[in-house]
Amino acid sequence: MAAINPVTDLVIEDGIAVVTLNSPPVNALSVAVRDGIYQGIGEALDNDAVQAVVLICAGKTFIAGADIAEFDKPRSGLTLPQVQQRIEDAGKPVIAAIHGTALGGGLEVALVCHYRVAVPSAKCGLPEVNIGLLPGAGGTQRLPRIVGAEKALEMVTSGMHVRAKDALAMGLVDELTPEDGLRAGAIAFARKVVAEGRPLRKVRDMNEKVEAARGRPELFAEFRRGNARKFRGFQAPEANIRCIEAAVNMPFDEGLAFEHKLFEELMAGTQSAAQRYYFFASRKAWNVPDVPADTPTIPVNTVGIIGAGTMGGGIAMNFLNAGIPVTIVETKQEALDRGLATIRRNYENTASKGRISMDDVEKRMAQLKGSLALDDLAQCDLVIEAIFENMDVKKEMFGKLDRIVRQGAILASNTSALDLNEIASATSRPQDVIGLHFFSPANVMKLLEVVRGEKTSKPVIATCMQLARRIGKVAALVGVCPGFVGNRILAQRQREAGKLVLEGAMPWDVDRVLVDFGLPMGPFAMSDLAGLDLGWRRENSTGSTLREILCEMDRRGQKTGAGFYDYDDKRQARPSPVVENIIRDFAASKGITPRVVSEQEILERCIYPMINEGARILEEGIAIRASDIDVVWVNGYGWPVYRGGPMRYGDSVGLDKVLAKMQDFEARFGDDFKPAKLLVDMVAQRKSFKDL
Repeated sequence: MAAINPVTDLVIEDGIAVVTLNSPPVNALSVAVRDGIYQGIGEALDNDAVQAVVLICAGKTFIAGADIAEFDKPRSGLTLPQVQQRIEDAGKPVIAAIHGTALGGGLEVALVCHYRVAVPSAKCGLPEVNIGLLPGAGGTQRLPRIVGAEKALEMVTSGMHVRAKDALAMGLVDELTPEDGLRAGAIAFARKVVAEGRPLRKVRDMNEKVEAARGRPELFAEFRRGNARKFRGFQAPEANIRCIEAAVNMPFDEGLAFEHKLFEELMAGTQSAAQRYYFFASRKAWNVPDVPADTPTIPVNTVGIIGAGTMGGGIAMNFLNAGIPVTIVETKQEALDRGLATIRRNYENTASKGRISMDDVEKRMAQLKGSLALDDLAQCDLVIEAIFENMDVKKEMFGKLDRIVRQGAILASNTSALDLNEIASATSRPQDVIGLHFFSPANVMKLLEVVRGEKTSKPVIATCMQLARRIGKVAALVGVCPGFVGNRILAQRQREAGKLVLEGAMPWDVDRVLVDFGLPMGPFAMSDLAGLDLGWRRENSTGSTLREILCEMDRRGQKTGAGFYDYDDKRQARPSPVVENIIRDFAASKGITPRVVSEQEILERCIYPMINEGARILEEGIAIRASDIDVVWVNGYGWPVYRGGPMRYGDSVGLDKVLAKMQDFEARFGDDFKPAKLLVDMVAQRKSFKDL
């Protein structure tokens, strides 16, 4: 075996050259890897004893994509197209041997090989759209020539990973090898190619499938129309679609040039920069500086949940999905039966869509036990309280759990705003108490705020962060304060939205501006969806707020067909003249004269206080990093990832501009807009949140 460069080895076995890449952890296409491929392939081709070449990777995966860390650095070394041309123009067969994942640039390398073999567990995909880009090394031109335009459209705009079995069926892979025999299988396949005199197939020359789509513009029009809602606001999906159109309608080299042009435009744009920022932010969030990676963790093999309502049931599904048995406790049989039935119905709905099988449904339900006795939680490794958001009620419950649940178990609260330290004070073991704030619906939303109390132990923190990953969540560790990170920042937006409608904007004006900004819905539509009567009781209502007035009129949101909006029988919203009159009358009763409120003011009044509150959260040490705040908002509240998150958005606007506008608003509207000291200091020091 000969080392070609630090990441590449070459060995020749009876005329078959095996070029092995070894660049942990994922063989990303760094300068060294690109150079290594080029040199390894070149040396194999120059050897007269070599009849065919196998390109394979050491470690857990084939080339898993580009080295994204290099994107914002000056380019050096060989380009990926230069490496690809060396392979594609080889005078001997080159076979890619795929295990793990062949993603992005990794699949683009495999696509210039003449043949591809894979183990059954392998996956292939072009996920560049997830960082605001398109495949920039011929992926959009070669893929449709193998799988057809329809499948290529689906793959490049979703970033989906295709299983090896499906890749074989669509021609993306030529043969599957045994799971533990990739190297031997690839060598055997190479020998077969040589023995049979198979041609040096170039994907670029396969035109049959793209020609079949030529002259069918409706194919692309229907795809755009069917995905309009999903793609709203994003630039990369449309650029990917245009490249597949180019593959269908242009000669290969022209399509390649078109792909390169659009790739460079996206790379230079703000959306991809924000999405690349988020890519790294979501990975940093797992790193807790004072909780080292080798911190001992607590085995969690059984989970108890208190409360079988919407939150408790949704939380239970996360653990059942991961194969962790759950005992769920309620106070009344009727509530327990209803909760268990809802979980089953949710699973059956998922099965009806083909996402899981009915066997999966039964396996998961078999892991779920319902009970009316807290004592049944005594031996659980983790108990999560998901009951009414009331401090006295929660403290009483944790006092009971302290007496019932075995020592060493983790006691968690799903509280969304209450003081975790006070909750923990009801126990004799505050070091074992932590907040696990799931977002509703808990079985769907990706975010988990892991709330660290002042006495929460490091092993408990480490365990819960690892457990979050195990159940498929994106976790961010936060400290204790009212509302933690997400809801504390949300309160700023909700307050200003409420003030704006009294000053002259209508709910639909505010909602439209924020939806146009990229959020999935505005504050008033969100309130209608959640129900205006959350926490409201008629007997205590004083008619002192718009929400109370609407609830007293039985306008409680979508469920009653009316809230801030009027709804038809399909729950389609339309502006309500009734609400407009109520708002104007209410404002008049407060002595407020309505004025015209611009869209720019709506946006700045709602968004800039969020950025300012994020600065306060950082000042207080509630969040570890500004990027963690962005992770919370992208995953928990639908902040558009192509804007990076509120803190990244503040950087992109310019913190000096945010501060100036906050000072202007403070002078006009009062202390609600008082700038955070950190924001003032950062502007004075010409720093950005990314510098923290």
